[in-house]
Amino acid sequence: MPRVRTRDRMKNEINAGSMADIAFLLLIFFLVTTTIAEDQGLLVKLPPWTDEAVSEPIPTRNLFSVLVNADNQLLVRKKPVDVRKLRERAVEFITNPEHRSDLPSDPGKAVISLQNDRGTNYETYLTVYNELLAAYNEVWEREALARYGKSYKRLPRALRKEVRKKYPMIISEAEPVDYKEGGKKNW
Repeated sequence: MPRVRTRDRMKNEINAGSMADIAFLLLIFFLVTTTIAEDQGLLVKLPPWTDEAVSEPIPTRNLFSVLVNADNQLLVRKKPVDVRKLRERAVEFITNPEHRSDLPSDPGKAVISLQNDRGTNYETYLTVYNELLAAYNEVWEREALARYGKSYKRLPRALRKEVRKKYPMIISEAEPVDYKEGGKKNW
């Protein structure tokens, strides 16, 4: 019988003792270097805080009130409106092209008030808010084209500031309320 040598008895194996250490180091590396995307929310510039109480109410002609109930229905200036008409109505309110007496005489005094029900869908809230922002963007675009013959986005910062000075974006968000009490609609 042939003799078996020690060298022949050795098996070919890979030493995996340090694999757990390497996997652990890779895990730590990826945890440290990975950025987690966060929900940014809506970018809204809030007015500076003041201790003074608002002494005089806003005249009705300068207020564009938008109410959204728990059934996601809009009430604009005390009249039901479809969300698809909201932008058009807001542009008309801001610019007052026909110089109506029930709309603001000065665009700098035009205030859009947005109030939601606690039961309003977030999607509806975003849709309404986006339509109001789109109304201001449309007004700024029209003014830039009329005044400078260029798109608002292509204007230098100083000229964009002039356009926004004539048509400042004033959107006031009121505290959410319950429009439904005891199963009855308040509006």
